[in-house]
Amino acid sequence: MKLRSALACLLLAACSTTEHVREPAVAKPVSPASVIQPPRQRSDVIVVCGERIPIGVPVVLWSERGAYDAYSTELRFPAEPPKEIPDGLRYQPGRKVSKGDGTTRLVSLSGTPACSEEARAAVDQFVIHYDVCGTSRQCFKVLHDRRKLSVHFMLDVDGTLYQTLDLSDTAWHARQANSRSVGIEIANIGAYPPGDRTLDEWYPRDEQGPYVRFPAWMKDTGVRTPHFVARPARPERVTGPIHGKSYEMHDLTPQQYATLVKLAAGLCRAFPKLAPDCPRDAQGAVRTDALSDQEFSQFRGILGHFHITADKQDPGPAFDWERFLEAVRAELAGPAPQ
Repeated sequence: MKLRSALACLLLAACSTTEHVREPAVAKPVSPASVIQPPRQRSDVIVVCGERIPIGVPVVLWSERGAYDAYSTELRFPAEPPKEIPDGLRYQPGRKVSKGDGTTRLVSLSGTPACSEEARAAVDQFVIHYDVCGTSRQCFKVLHDRRKLSVHFMLDVDGTLYQTLDLSDTAWHARQANSRSVGIEIANIGAYPPGDRTLDEWYPRDEQGPYVRFPAWMKDTGVRTPHFVARPARPERVTGPIHGKSYEMHDLTPQQYATLVKLAAGLCRAFPKLAPDCPRDAQGAVRTDALSDQEFSQFRGILGHFHITADKQDPGPAFDWERFLEAVRAELAGPAPQ
């Protein structure tokens, strides 16, 4: 497959959240506190119900210059407009919570007294995606400007972390997990059946091994670190099964793993019901298939997109679950960032 045609397909089916079901936007005013954040004194914070929580790694919030704002209903990249311009919200204000009588309601919005307690009770999953876009800039363009979708965080190849929404609000990223989860899109072109040429085109090699080569049409990568060369954490492609089929991909960058560990630990501290573990089989191995409806309803922790739906492969066979979770637990065993 040629690179240009492959990328054209990606724009139709990419960022791995493309076909997630959107929940109808509720006709409820958005709290100004959840949309516009005042200047902050430190850069290593995520925002939950307007509260700034340190995680020990820099975060670019949606209100900052050059950031990605999922609250906006305007095109983020007006110079690169889609054929059909979406309108309306790309997210659900608040969180839907199931009640004992089978009905649902919205938890309080950011800026209200009950928000923190209710959000912490509602959120118990962290969903990891790769974006199939290669950079966070391209991911947000596809999600926001084209697909009318959203995700709470994006993690670029250099480890830069973007937060696009207050975590008290619902991003449209993972179907039935939306109301109870935090979602992240990690910049990575993704996993493919063995023999697919996409990885050859995105990952040439030099004397130091494979590195990411962005396509010529991507004039602006948006990567913040000047002259950054993105290299996988492991030099060889990783092949493994997802839903019983074989896929191969290159690993995330070391910078992405380092940031993701800090974020995951911060989320576990912020949301007490979120456990630092993933779905496992009877032998204790990381599962590579989707959870049943009952398993999904009972699971509280960190999971891949493929654990939620059988038609997705992210974060793919190269994602090093055991190394990642061990590092998250080690982070949690130490003092929280102050």
